[in-house]
Amino acid sequence: MHRRLLAPLLALLLVFGLLLPSAEAAMDYAKQVLIGADFSNRDMQGVTFNLTNLREADLSGSDLQGASLYGAKLQDANLSRTNLRDATLDSAVLNGTDLTDAVLEDAFAFNTRFIDVTISGADFTNVPLRGDVLKTLCAAAEGTNPVTGRDTRDTLGC
Repeated sequence: MHRRLLAPLLALLLVFGLLLPSAEAAMDYAKQVLIGADFSNRDMQGVTFNLTNLREADLSGSDLQGASLYGAKLQDANLSRTNLRDATLDSAVLNGTDLTDAVLEDAFAFNTRFIDVTISGADFTNVPLRGDVLKTLCAAAEGTNPVTGRDTRDTLGC
């Protein structure tokens, strides 16, 4: 009797387990106010932070590969040692943001504001940037990324 009830129950759990998306894939923080939030050292691949206020947030050491930060406010945020490969940063505001040793390879950041950012050791390989932004970043570019081994100036094409 127990076996007859257990088999369908296990089958049902298996089906629902396969159909439910993982918790990481479902994270959506769009349009939230997360001032000073601590998201440091987390696996947050593909997370959505569109139009989110992340002023003074700590995302250091996190894996944000493929994340969307469209229009996010990242003033004075800590993005040091962050993996931002393939991330969308278009229209984001990065005033006073720390990008030390961050990897932004293949990220989209054409209309992103980079004002007074720290980019020592950051890797901007294949990141499309406006000419005025590129000029500003090249003036501050220094260091070598510890993950990719690329010089910041070279990745910006300075």
